[in-house]
Amino acid sequence: MACKDDRLPQSAPGPWYIDSTCLPCLRCLDEAGPGTATPLLQAEGSSGDESFVFFVKQPESEAEIAAAELALEVCPQQSIGKDG
Repeated sequence: MACKDDRLPQSAPGPWYIDSTCLPCLRCLDEAGPGTATPLLQAEGSSGDESFVFFVKQPESEAEIAAAELALEVCPQQSIGKDG
C-alpha cells in the first residue's frame, strides 16, 4: 500500500500520488499515461531511462478518476495512493 509520507515530490499536488516504491514497471502508463485519453501520469529518469512515474495532473473528470483507479489496480508494487 502506498505511503503518503514517501510520496514522490514530482507528483502534482492533491490526493493522488506515487510513492518511492515505484520500480517502475510502467503498467500504470497503459491506463493513464501519455498517449491515452487521460494523460495523468508520466515517467521520468535522470539518465534518460524511466526510473519513476508521477502524476503530472490530478484526476478531475469521471474518465480521469476511472483511469487513475485502473492505474492503481494494475500497479504490482501498490505504489499509487489516493489519500495524499
